[in-house]
Amino acid sequence: MIDKNRIPTHVAIIMDGNGRWAAKRGLPKMAGHNAGMLAMKEIVKASDILGVKYLTVYAFSTENWKRSQEEVGGIFKLVVKYVDSELAELHQNNVKVKILGDYKVVPKVAVDRLEKSLETTQNNTGLQFNIALNYGSRAEIVRAVNNIKKDVENGSLTTDIEITEEIISRYLYTGDENGNIPDPDLIIRTSGEERLSNFMLWQSAYSEFEFTDVLWPDFTPQEYEKLIEQYQNRDRRFGGRK
Repeated sequence: MIDKNRIPTHVAIIMDGNGRWAAKRGLPKMAGHNAGMLAMKEIVKASDILGVKYLTVYAFSTENWKRSQEEVGGIFKLVVKYVDSELAELHQNNVKVKILGDYKVVPKVAVDRLEKSLETTQNNTGLQFNIALNYGSRAEIVRAVNNIKKDVENGSLTTDIEITEEIISRYLYTGDENGNIPDPDLIIRTSGEERLSNFMLWQSAYSEFEFTDVLWPDFTPQEYEKLIEQYQNRDRRFGGRK
């Protein structure tokens, strides 16, 4: 049974397996992405009910642009569909939406919906739902270093400043601009793959990992709770000893 007093503060999920889910059923890839969106909707609700404070989902990576134009375009149409269908309920449930990544380069109709979701939920105080969109962790770190450099040049930071882990963290997408999101306690990847795929490389230094063979569209709140329960059975020492 899940211990409600030991719920991870921040859960991050690599939502993998939409394409394979569709292929197994003889369906087009977009059917898998659509089913994956419905699964994501349920996991957002489950996170809120369980008391998770931050949920981050890997929705579209910087490498995903290599996919077919049809698939990429379809994914951003789903972003529009998701905001149109779910924003009112997210707002009603006090969920705050944040975007991690360079989202302004995606199609304008999707940018408009994303910015509407940011504006509508900006004062909410419940679950913070972070959507990693056009996100890549290496690009995020490079961006942080370049922004530190710019702030030294414009005088916002002193030229003799010592660059620390804290300063770099502040300049990441998870830093000052999005409310200083704590590092994920638990990272989940679906579909049987066991790699990070350029996701939260800096932030995952002491995260716990759970991998499941379940394809993302089949990932239920029950499976989610099972993985959280497994996480709760671990002894997190952060490099120390008891």
